[in-house]
Amino acid sequence: MRLCIFNHCVCDARGGVYLSAMETTQSIPPSVERVLKRFRALSREDKMQALVQYSKQLEPVPERFLALDRAEFTVPECQTRVDLFPELVDGKLHFYADLNCRQSPTIAAFLAILFSAINDQPPEVAMALPNDFVSHVMADIGLSSRELGLNAMLARVKRYAQAAHDSH
Repeated sequence: MRLCIFNHCVCDARGGVYLSAMETTQSIPPSVERVLKRFRALSREDKMQALVQYSKQLEPVPERFLALDRAEFTVPECQTRVDLFPELVDGKLHFYADLNCRQSPTIAAFLAILFSAINDQPPEVAMALPNDFVSHVMADIGLSSRELGLNAMLARVKRYAQAAHDSH
């Protein structure tokens, strides 16, 4: 079954809508812990190099999402226009992001890092992302002006995951 997730609800192909709760208390999944460990161990210079590499790895958005009303997917708190598209297929959540990667390589890198930890996993993995994920990944690189938007993207991902979880 393929579900498309909008803000705080999940819509199935038949138009059914399922509302969600947004609270979760779970331990950190191994895929998320691996990312956090890697970034905690890197020096500032190594983090900057990793960001450059990750900024080139963001997966393109499939055409089926590009025709949707973008307002439902835009993260308004972000300085850069970012549209996050979640998709639930066979109980696994996959995220895509549409943004200008050349204009905002740091945002592209952060999303590629985040998605590497949670894509193609059950929604519970994204739900268990720690609220300080952004500060762990982006610590010591002088991008505090971006934290509001990055945290908003993280919150949006967690809400989508909660909605997907609640739809089952």
